[in-house]
Amino acid sequence: MDYKAIAQQTAQEVLSYNQDTSGWKVVKISVIISGFLFPFEKKITVSSKASRKFLGNLYRVEGIIPESTFKLSDFLYQPGNRVAWDKALKVYNMIHRIDSETFICHTITQSFAMGSISPRDFIDLVYIKRCEGNMNIISSKSVDFPEYPPSSNYVRGYNHPCGYVCSPLKENPAYSKLVMFVQTEMRGKLSPSIIEKTVPSNLVSFVLNAKDGIKTHKAPSGRGHHNGHASFQKKK
Repeated sequence: MDYKAIAQQTAQEVLSYNQDTSGWKVVKISVIISGFLFPFEKKITVSSKASRKFLGNLYRVEGIIPESTFKLSDFLYQPGNRVAWDKALKVYNMIHRIDSETFICHTITQSFAMGSISPRDFIDLVYIKRCEGNMNIISSKSVDFPEYPPSSNYVRGYNHPCGYVCSPLKENPAYSKLVMFVQTEMRGKLSPSIIEKTVPSNLVSFVLNAKDGIKTHKAPSGRGHHNGHASFQKKK
């Protein structure tokens, strides 16, 4: 399997989503009211449209992060401290490095919707593409990796082309505009209505967790090593 070619194609698809301005429906707007924030920092917007990849939605999430594009991209791309700040995950491990820009990771999520959605695991190909204008794309797509076959402990989910687009904020280049695209096929026996009710709030939480994670990352404090331990739950 030509992982590099798949990674590059996925990045192009994420870029095309970013350039697509038609057909999006706003499904959630979150306004942050605590603390001192610039006006452009306060809003996180989640939009969706029908995915062309599966019978589900493609979600678009937009928010402003108080960090430069280079540092934000590096923060989101590096797997080392992901579970320390991303509360949606219990495991995020690099299992195969292809080159300095590309790797394969194994992810196990937490349960969602008060246990209605049990943990899923994913095998994803992750790639960072640096573009003109200081814009970076971090793309992700599920792939087959024989060394990590599906386990009976988890439902193996599938991420159709997903990713982050990080670019400098025009009003203040020390800040970044983060646009995230997600189209995850959860699989298992789930009602589409449960997914549609749960995903927008989880995406807002991701942006908030990333902001908090960057603050902690900047702080001069010792950070311990986090290991995700699988818990066996009934699949749903």
